[in-house]
Amino acid sequence: MSSHSHPRPLVRLAPIASQFNRRNPQILLGGAHQPTLLRYLDGWPRRQGGPHAFLIQFIETDDALERFSNDQFDLAVIQAPAAERAEAVIHHLIRVARQGLITRC
Repeated sequence: MSSHSHPRPLVRLAPIASQFNRRNPQILLGGAHQPTLLRYLDGWPRRQGGPHAFLIQFIETDDALERFSNDQFDLAVIQAPAAERAEAVIHHLIRVARQGLITRC
């Protein structure tokens, strides 16, 4: 079997938060247990060249992502949705955040 008939997908792994374009990255945290979601931000490398702050917005687990604009957030960390909502949530997560993470808080 040749590799040309079944090409492997290209995967690019980069550290989360390594590509923030804004001085104060906008982050969306969605889920019921906010302290756990905040732990995903622990230990992230700080930018060089002065102070900055994460601009964090919290939403509940069932809040709709449709209301947010394209690329509004540099990062979104959300609690895993119910199976029947997964496709829509993933679609909007990709649309509203440059990087996203779905977790089982």
